Amino acid sequence: MLDAEAVDSRARKSPAEPLEIRFPAHDGEVDQDEEWCEVAYDGTKRHIRFHDYAAVYSVPGLYERIFYDELGCESPQTVCGLLRDELDRADADAGELRVIDVGAGNGMVGEELAKLGGDSIVGVDIIPEAAEAAERDRPGVYDDYLVVDLTDIPAETREQLEERRFNCLTSVAALGFGDMPPRAFAEAYNLVADGGWIAINIKEDFLTNEDGNGTGFASLIRRMLREETLDLLGKRRYRHRLSMSLEPLHYVAMVARKRQDVPGDWLDELDD
Repeated sequence: MLDAEAVDSRARKSPAEPLEIRFPAHDGEVDQDEEWCEVAYDGTKRHIRFHDYAAVYSVPGLYERIFYDELGCESPQTVCGLLRDELDRADADAGELRVIDVGAGNGMVGEELAKLGGDSIVGVDIIPEAAEAAERDRPGVYDDYLVVDLTDIPAETREQLEERRFNCLTSVAALGFGDMPPRAFAEAYNLVADGGWIAINIKEDFLTNEDGNGTGFASLIRRMLREETLDLLGKRRYRHRLSMSLEPLHYVAMVARKRQDVPGDWLDELDD
């Protein structure tokens, strides 16, 4: 974890790997999606923004070092733990889950899902560096991993996804910042069978802001709940991680059951 007493000189180097990270001092004015660090690796020094996932995933171990070792991220365990609790409450068998993990990244959520013992787990992400990192860091966690833009799914890929007959969708730390547009989430949601499980999280501030920080995601979720497209079972407010100014970033984990697809006219509105 970051040392709150040494904010101005935060550097860490592990003797097990040639990777040095230096975090700049922040005064709390830097937005979460603009946070960055300096990384020395393989003889080069780079300025990497936290939300530049292609750059982060390209450096082995960097994602874990930043978000888990230094900033104490708890989201994969929290969201999957809430899913486990709701499965237990419903006396449902986790071994029957066929999961599409959206915004799968380097497989940390997939690893938690594997601990639940699901029948199959398919990762989906828009950047090839994520798929490469998952294979490099956690080989075998996913039954398949597809690099695809969910707002423009090729017919062959859609058929491949539909054949999986998903009954669970997870998306952790991927919603609300513009990294994944609402339509992408809705398209993935529509690949899940009615009655399927939905386990997601989103920054607390985005749920209290009508437009979800300008992305429209909060409005979509509210509409899905209001019109009974989605049935919320449980939610949990928790500390997602620390910010660079060592302040807690609170998110809300949610587990729900799908009742019906997001209608086509809603999808059209999301494109407007």
